[in-house]
Amino acid sequence: MIYTTPEHEALREQVARFLAREVEPQAAAWEEQGFVPREVLRRMGQAGLFGLMYEERYGGAEADAMTNLVFAEALSQSTFAGFIITVLVHTDMASPHLHHAGSPAQKDKYLRKVVGGELITAVGITEPGAGSDVAGIRTAARRVSDGDGDHWVLNGTKMFITNGVMADLYFVAAKTGPGRREVSMFIVEKGTPGFSVGRALKKTGWLSSDTAELVFDNVRIPATNLLGEEGKGFYSVMKNFQTERIALGAMAVGHCQQALKLTLDYVRQRQAFGGPLWDQQTIRQRLAMLDAKTRAARQFMYHCAWRVTQGHDIVQDVSMLKALTGELVNEVVQTCQQFHGGMGYIRETAIERLWRDARVLAIGGGATEVMLEEVAKRY
Repeated sequence: MIYTTPEHEALREQVARFLAREVEPQAAAWEEQGFVPREVLRRMGQAGLFGLMYEERYGGAEADAMTNLVFAEALSQSTFAGFIITVLVHTDMASPHLHHAGSPAQKDKYLRKVVGGELITAVGITEPGAGSDVAGIRTAARRVSDGDGDHWVLNGTKMFITNGVMADLYFVAAKTGPGRREVSMFIVEKGTPGFSVGRALKKTGWLSSDTAELVFDNVRIPATNLLGEEGKGFYSVMKNFQTERIALGAMAVGHCQQALKLTLDYVRQRQAFGGPLWDQQTIRQRLAMLDAKTRAARQFMYHCAWRVTQGHDIVQDVSMLKALTGELVNEVVQTCQQFHGGMGYIRETAIERLWRDARVLAIGGGATEVMLEEVAKRY
């Protein structure tokens, strides 16, 4: 591939070795328990995989968006999406808020531990009544000054928060003014009085990823826990969506690649009507077309990451990528499951897991319909 270097391929191989050693043999048990063990995440941090784009002084590699994409795609070769999303929320969706907007004091306090896997992060934006419409959130923060000094007091509820149960550090969006986009971001530590997990949520897929409702009941945090500028949190969220949606595109492409690989192996062995399923023209041609679509989407994904490295505003392109890959992965995985026959519907088979895990990729991180509107309004 023209976009990658020998260093990128070395990173890809490092991640593949980690998956083979630490993830694939054990992850079925994580599906049962509903979360990824902390020691596995710490080992990833210690291996230097949690801070690729962050400053060297905090343990990061100061790499670019292309390197970050190589990591996300390599990680997404796992067949356990709950593990993948646990990591990608930490690396690409939550901790970037601290990296981009954190003050020197905030970074000194938290970022090295985030990069090292000692602190796992989550981002609190989605609410029961506001998902892709970030400006519609209702969680609010008000500033107070009293005998205890300057504080912010947060009240509200967040919903569908990945890493919500197990995280140590949360970056939370709250309204701080009457304007529709007057949103600010705040750092909230686990254990802060008034902050609790309302309930852990049971999902159809991503079973080894913990997802929660978060409740903020008069949560007092120091004024210094404001992350970035007051009232500018909406734009911070919008900026990070670019990184997040490329990562989700990588996750979708990885699912497509794994589903096709599993299915090509299966149809060459499965006997039906006097020969392997591969002898059926319709199956060969359908898989060939799905592979072509996957390869095309992958090239577009790498082009998007390259454009980020060149400093371009690519909101339209990334919105296209998210919509395209979110729909494509469902087409690919469902077809591959169909070609597995009854075995494709048996729990604990990789293709069944990929099928149920893929569905949310057309919903989470910006639903397809929302993404297409983002595309259309930029023509």
